[in-house]
Formats: sequence, structure tokens, C-alpha cells
Amino acid sequence: MEDAELDKIGANPDSLTDVARQVLGAEMSRRGMHLPEKAPARVEPPSPVMIRRYRDLPEASIAKSVLDSAGIQNFLVDDNMVRLDWFCSNLAGGIKILVREEDAEEANKLLAQDVLEQFDVEGVGQYDQPRCSYCQSWDVSFDGLDKRLSYGSLGVGVPIPVVNKGWKCHSC
Repeated sequence: MEDAELDKIGANPDSLTDVARQVLGAEMSRRGMHLPEKAPARVEPPSPVMIRRYRDLPEASIAKSVLDSAGIQNFLVDDNMVRLDWFCSNLAGGIKILVREEDAEEANKLLAQDVLEQFDVEGVGQYDQPRCSYCQSWDVSFDGLDKRLSYGSLGVGVPIPVVNKGWKCHSC
């Protein structure tokens, strides 16, 4: 080979095996040429760690917003699959939330916190979290859809969403 050809091969020594690199280095030094140093090995970023699984998108979105507000980088996996067809949630293993390995412990602590019974709201005063009067569950919502009447109206051919006023417990 000519010197120009060796220079061309030597310009990209990372593409060579260790044996080929040694032979190339020996030949280039015999000819008084210089072989470029091997580039330092690339450090791969750590892979993310799954800390929780959620069946439903709203729960996963709330967990993501809690971690976002704490400044912990995170992302949801399989959320689009569940968004397209919620029936696939169990098939996909639920919606997974992933964080960096060094943030996993802090993220778990944040997501494991209990719901505050009451807290102060600026400009409003003290806010008491609603609870079910029967089972004392925190899993309540306001203005729930009356499924029996709403779905019954579909049988008549006129969909009428009937909404219950007040708190509805999802645990009872």
C-alpha cells in the first residue's frame, strides 16, 4: 500500500480490530508515519428504571405531573397504546413510568405520599379533602355520570348524559 492509503485507514482507527490496529501501527511506524490515538470509549448513559405501573391514563398522568413538579425527569411508556385502546392496558402491562436510576428512590417516596386531609389554599383558606361518608375513601369525584340513566337513553336512540350532582365514591 502507498502512504496515502495507510493514512486513509489510519484516519479511522476505531473501525479496526485490535490486531489490525497493531499491524497498521507497526507498518506506519516502520515508514516513519504516525498512527492517531484511539478515541476514548463512549460512556453509555444509564438506562431508565421503571418505578410504577398504572392501568389508567389519568392516574399515570397525575404521577407524571407530581414528578415533573419536583423536577424529576420522567416519561410514560405505553401511554399511547392505552390511549388508543384502553382494553390493551393489561395486555401491554399497563402504563409504565420511568425515571433515571439515581432519581428512583426520591420518585418512589414522592408517589407513595399519603393524601393530605387538609391544606391551606392561598386566597381561599383551609381546604378539607372530600371523603366518602360510608367507607372514608379518598377516591371520590364531583358530578359523576349516572351510567344507568345515560346508557339507558341509548336504548331509546337519544343519548342524554345524565349527571349526578354531588360527590360520588368510586370505592363503594
